[in-house]
Amino acid sequence: MEGIVSFGNKRSYEDFKKQIPSSVLPLFDSIREFCFSLGDKVIEDVRMHRVVFCKSMTFRWFADVEPERDGVIIKIQKNRKEPIQIIHIKKEQKILEYSQAIKDAFEEIH
Repeated sequence: MEGIVSFGNKRSYEDFKKQIPSSVLPLFDSIREFCFSLGDKVIEDVRMHRVVFCKSMTFRWFADVEPERDGVIIKIQKNRKEPIQIIHIKKEQKILEYSQAIKDAFEEIH
């Protein structure tokens, strides 16, 4: 898959998925798919406990996604001057209600 870059420990998403609770994995995957659907400039950086989505090679991140036992924490950053928005999504919720905030951050990040 194009646009996937991992730094530091060179972990792949396939390795990372093993630490996500199986009940949370569908939600996490849907968030990941949504982030990639925003355009071909999306880059995935798989870190130790979370996955960060950046816009192009400037590596300005717009979504920082971390699995929890009963859901996912998403940190959304539009720019460096505004505070980071933190969203807790439970595993039974859908990303749809938060997708506009993620899309706005992607479009506004420079």
